[in-house]
Amino acid sequence: MVVLMLTNSMMAKSQSTPKTETTESSPVTHNRKIEVLGQNIFYREAGLKDSPAILLLHGYPTSSHMFRNLIPMLSAKYHVIAPDLPGFGYSDAPDRNKFEYTFDNMGKVMQGFIDALGLKRFAIYVFDYGAPTGYRLALANPEKITGIISQNGNAYLEGLSSGWNPIKKYWEHDTKENRDALRSTFVSFEGTKFQYYEGVADPTLIAPESYTLDQFFLDRPGSKENQLDLLRDYQSNVALYPKFQEYFRTFKPKFLAVWGSKDPFFLPAGAEAYKKDIPEATIKFYETGHFALETHSTEIGREILIFLNTLPE
Repeated sequence: MVVLMLTNSMMAKSQSTPKTETTESSPVTHNRKIEVLGQNIFYREAGLKDSPAILLLHGYPTSSHMFRNLIPMLSAKYHVIAPDLPGFGYSDAPDRNKFEYTFDNMGKVMQGFIDALGLKRFAIYVFDYGAPTGYRLALANPEKITGIISQNGNAYLEGLSSGWNPIKKYWEHDTKENRDALRSTFVSFEGTKFQYYEGVADPTLIAPESYTLDQFFLDRPGSKENQLDLLRDYQSNVALYPKFQEYFRTFKPKFLAVWGSKDPFFLPAGAEAYKKDIPEATIKFYETGHFALETHSTEIGREILIFLNTLPE
């Protein structure tokens, strides 16, 4: 009888223990929406809210879905927040006649977003379009930024490859012909796949749902025109490069660059350039393309965790 009681007790403990371990070791990601300046902004949130915060800002043509492998790595120790920018992913994509698709507007909506969530101090991870959006937040809220991680997020002329030439032509001559020339390259299915595969050594690491989901949102009515408006406005970011660089020199934020060295749009020189204004910046290169998290999420995640551990609260 005693043996039976002990056996039953051990079985009960063995059945309850995995549940506790799973809860502690496998943080969940919540999918939420919040209204900001009249726009419904979708965001993913994970980790304890009283933990140090990190804001993940995606780029073109993707969404917070790009962070699906990174969020679980970070959320065990950090409060992770990853919004979809207006016009991207599951956030509202208003008609361009009702919402001006500019990076200043992106910055305003994200300012409203961090205010609505009550974020007082946080690190930022910026990628592609997320860089000029996040750097606008840094300019407006230098006291809030604990550190910056840039993954192929540019702030220097040295980082712009010849792949930008058709876009620069559009900046210089805003004509229908130049706008239409960008359609097959930047908003088509072939153009989206190119961004994912170019420079990747092992293409089997690219999850097909990544670029398929991106193209689904690009193919929504009106979406391509919205995105072409943003491509036209990207010149405003280049014009702000000196301001971003002044911020880096003045505040010397702790800085980590994790960069796909084979990116067809943002060159390794763009990562190295940060050291001109932040000499203590850490620069890490990975032999992959634009979407480095698709192929190197584990390596990049480990580097980010090391970096985040050095930041002030």
